[in-house]
Amino acid sequence: MTTRDLTRTSTPSTGTSATGTSTTGAPTSGALARRVRRTGPGRRTAALLTLLALASTTGTAGAVAAPTGAAAAVPTRYAHQQLTWQTCAEEATLECTTMTAPRDWHHPGRGPDITVAVSRHRATDPARRIGTLLTAAGGPGGEGLLRPADHVRNAPALGASYDIIGFDQRGVGHSTRAVCRTTEELRSFFAGDFRDDTPADRARVIAGSAAFAADCEQRSGGLLPFLTTEQTARDIDLLRALLGERRISYYGPSYATMIGAYYATLFPHRIERMVLDSNIGFDDTWERFQSGQPMSFQRRFEEDFLPWLAARDGVYHYGTTPAEAKAHWEARRAALHEHPIVDGRLTLGPNQLDNGTIQGIYRESNGFAQLATALTALDDWPGADPAARTTARRVFGDYLGPGFLAEYFAVTCSDTPWDRDLSHWAARGTENTARWPLVGARTLAFAAVCASWPTPTAPRVRVTGAGLPPTLMLNSVHDPATYYEAALSAHRALSGSRLVTVTGNGDHGQYPGPNACVRNVVESYLLTGAAPADDLTCPSPTTS
Repeated sequence: MTTRDLTRTSTPSTGTSATGTSTTGAPTSGALARRVRRTGPGRRTAALLTLLALASTTGTAGAVAAPTGAAAAVPTRYAHQQLTWQTCAEEATLECTTMTAPRDWHHPGRGPDITVAVSRHRATDPARRIGTLLTAAGGPGGEGLLRPADHVRNAPALGASYDIIGFDQRGVGHSTRAVCRTTEELRSFFAGDFRDDTPADRARVIAGSAAFAADCEQRSGGLLPFLTTEQTARDIDLLRALLGERRISYYGPSYATMIGAYYATLFPHRIERMVLDSNIGFDDTWERFQSGQPMSFQRRFEEDFLPWLAARDGVYHYGTTPAEAKAHWEARRAALHEHPIVDGRLTLGPNQLDNGTIQGIYRESNGFAQLATALTALDDWPGADPAARTTARRVFGDYLGPGFLAEYFAVTCSDTPWDRDLSHWAARGTENTARWPLVGARTLAFAAVCASWPTPTAPRVRVTGAGLPPTLMLNSVHDPATYYEAALSAHRALSGSRLVTVTGNGDHGQYPGPNACVRNVVESYLLTGAAPADDLTCPSPTTS
């Protein structure tokens, strides 16, 4: 599964009512908030909003089986709202606001409205301004509100030429969000050992997953069926119109590649340029895509991380060969199965070892060393260096919080259909645990949540690339979460796309980063519109 890939997370400060509607407005700095100009509809924006109303139905021709009664126009209360920008409370370089959207775009008169938190960084060189670049967060479950600040810091050329927009998609962060469990309650979901495979163990896992799904449905006030990628795509087009833009450019990593692909399918005439980085298999179902992740995470662990760890035996003392390092890791896992480490309110057992390892192998540059340091602390917890224990608490104890998982399951269980035969998933879990245990062991637990989820009602979106300008796609060959095989399939489905394959690399997320080849291709495309004539390869920089 995808985790906090390439997202800056922040502690939510808005409340959620029993109906799932945000109880507070945009995040601001309170009395110190700097009021900036109000953006009203105006003549130009009003014309764009009229086009938006038409696009809500015409943009889906041949791509979506629209449900009966789909809205023919955007109601005035959404189309004519004004965006009031203020300095963001958590990032002074950004402006923040909220917009109101219907809970269900296909029946906008039903149910309470939702709010979507939005941020903006103005182009630092207005004379060179190209337009608006919208960014989204991965996950599903990541928060994107503060992402523009990272883009400006790490890709200043884009910050000079674009107004960069971020947002917390419906369901997370400062937007109207789903509620499933507290942090304390969530611990029960990851308790024990997902590798245990007796009938009693399977029954316990299934019951825990069903209880999690029931809590989500009970506590989210009817919001869950509307936390889908297709609904988010329609939120984006409302935002585009309220910003007064005829077209926007788009950058999205990980799950945000699916958001971008859906938006471009529904509204192809609204896309100027689009970069999809580390691609979900958006051409097929979530079930099919996630069925490939046990293989890809195991590949990353065994072919990239373990050799890296073995090459540094003098530092981490985990073995001089990948086989020795793997045996050491498995021995530590077995010991945690028998005697979990209890550290205050935190329990570190075998599932927590898996969780931290999964999270640590997303990126070599800031993940491998932290994971290796945390592993050394587990070998002698009482005698471990205090700094190593602190790292271990973070690596193994801070994984997929309740807000993240609420959105994660809402999207993955609702976007596309799931096989609800639990005997099938129990058998698949046994097979995956034997072949690819790192992620395969949780197969039953995660699939059983979707098997217990409210029946999906989202229309299927068939991504084709019809009507789009050339789209740029990036993917490394050993990405554990958005694996290369799925990216190839998505590339074939998105006609006219150009795929940049990053070899010698397994990092999740390629831009912005240290690879000059990738950076040059992306920035040439976004700044000039010049797409590569064909697919191409970018080798990874040599690292020590």
